[in-house]
Amino acid sequence: MIHSLGCLNRLNGLNGLNRRALLCLAAALLVAACSGKPDPDAGLSVLNRSLSADPESLDPQKARSTQAADVLRDIGEGLLAYDPAGALVAAGAERWSVSGDGLTYTFDLRKDARWSTGDPVTADDYVFGLRRLVDPASATFYASAVSAIVNAESIIAGEMPPESLGVRAVDAHTLEISLTEPTLYLLGLLTHPSTFPAHRERVEQHGEHYALPGNLPSNGAYLLERWEPGSVVEIRRNTEYWNDAGTAIDVVYHHVITQEAQELNRYRAGELHITSNVPPESFQQVREEYGGQLRVYPTLGIYYYGFNLSREPFADEPGLRQALSMAIDREVLVERITGRGEAPAYSWVPPGIYNYEPPQLSYAELTQEERNRIAQSLYREAGYGEENPLRFELRYNTSDTQRRIALAVQAMWRDVLGAEAELVNVEFQVLLEQMRAAEITEVFRSSWLGDYNDAYTFLGVLESGSPSNMPRYVNDEYDALLRNAASQVDADRRRLYLEEAERVLLADHALIPLYFYVSKHLVDPRIRGWGDNLLDYHYSRHLSFDTAH
Repeated sequence: MIHSLGCLNRLNGLNGLNRRALLCLAAALLVAACSGKPDPDAGLSVLNRSLSADPESLDPQKARSTQAADVLRDIGEGLLAYDPAGALVAAGAERWSVSGDGLTYTFDLRKDARWSTGDPVTADDYVFGLRRLVDPASATFYASAVSAIVNAESIIAGEMPPESLGVRAVDAHTLEISLTEPTLYLLGLLTHPSTFPAHRERVEQHGEHYALPGNLPSNGAYLLERWEPGSVVEIRRNTEYWNDAGTAIDVVYHHVITQEAQELNRYRAGELHITSNVPPESFQQVREEYGGQLRVYPTLGIYYYGFNLSREPFADEPGLRQALSMAIDREVLVERITGRGEAPAYSWVPPGIYNYEPPQLSYAELTQEERNRIAQSLYREAGYGEENPLRFELRYNTSDTQRRIALAVQAMWRDVLGAEAELVNVEFQVLLEQMRAAEITEVFRSSWLGDYNDAYTFLGVLESGSPSNMPRYVNDEYDALLRNAASQVDADRRRLYLEEAERVLLADHALIPLYFYVSKHLVDPRIRGWGDNLLDYHYSRHLSFDTAH
């Protein structure tokens, strides 16, 4: 457990890491002794890692953020999972088969899988979880992600009962999923927390309080012990987990730290083993100071500014949207503002996606000077100029990095176009709700991280009616291309439809892609089992400490 005493920097005869570790341990024991209370972590292997924002929910079906998913992958387990290198592996299911037409998937579940309650994990639990996901009464964010399952779209629309979903328990340990169309990314999707099984008895017993400590059962490696919003999520080893023998870490503290500088200071003090980020202004110093402890790797994620396309001034002004997009010097952003290896974004789908070549924005090959001249012309054509400058709000969430980017973009819009963006800073959860409501937003900061390695995890975000579609983008041609892609069994033909859909999206300038993420973590050199991967997934159960280091 973390205590706020910190650690001294020097102690003769020990290297820096061991000095910090021993002094922190001594401080913890001293606090426990002075308080007269036993240390609950005494003799246990404890991992401290950070979250950049508080999870909005730890209900697997209802959670929506990256931070929530990071915790839920420790608490729960789906039919499949990822290994440290990012490869799909068996998890809740030992094996599976697919029918020749690609429409029926059959999963053989582990017979030794149990909930933390001691109850067996059965096919009925997966059926219940998936029905709960699409039930309109649950108001879940990811319901449309499983729209390819038979009757899912009708259930989500309130036209059919959840019991009509195309999933069934053949027997206690055999699950069958029936699809309306071939879905080549289904196995990757089934690693997502929204598709995890749900414990019917606990859901019915606790209702809205299902996902709280003491109420939320686990079928994964860890059990939710404590959640102090804005501070920490504490999880402890679930001894009922089928692979508990393969779990090395006993206790994990997910610390909520929204300020990157504070996160770095806590790593330096030995209070964190893994950071979720590295501050851009300290990046080069950190690289020099920590060397191999700094892990930077391309990831399937994009940072973007979204327009609210349901209201003025951007609803029917693709030329104006293009002008604002072209006036942003993305190279300056990634070199001078973020500066941690990010790549400028001229597409919506990131590079590195399996079997996909993202199309580029039409001006990707122009110089910034050429872009600025075209942007100024488009701005005037939209009716704006020195005498009539465009004024709007740019909303972003509390973070040093978000503020630095917003200030830079604000200056670019003013210098190139004369447009005036008023910066509005709100907490992360508030911004999520404002984007979802789309009542006061005009331009907003957002991002999307791929849930599986397939282009649809990005393109499906902007499909009409998708709850992830924060810009409220609607284009019938785009939707039709995605539907045509979904009907393809041949992966290469499917790719052609998806690439054409992205061309349509980029031509509409429905949003402003800014840059593609890289994962940036500081990782304690004693940690073993860490693997860099495109999805940036790092399950705590894969990790251990090298006690000899």
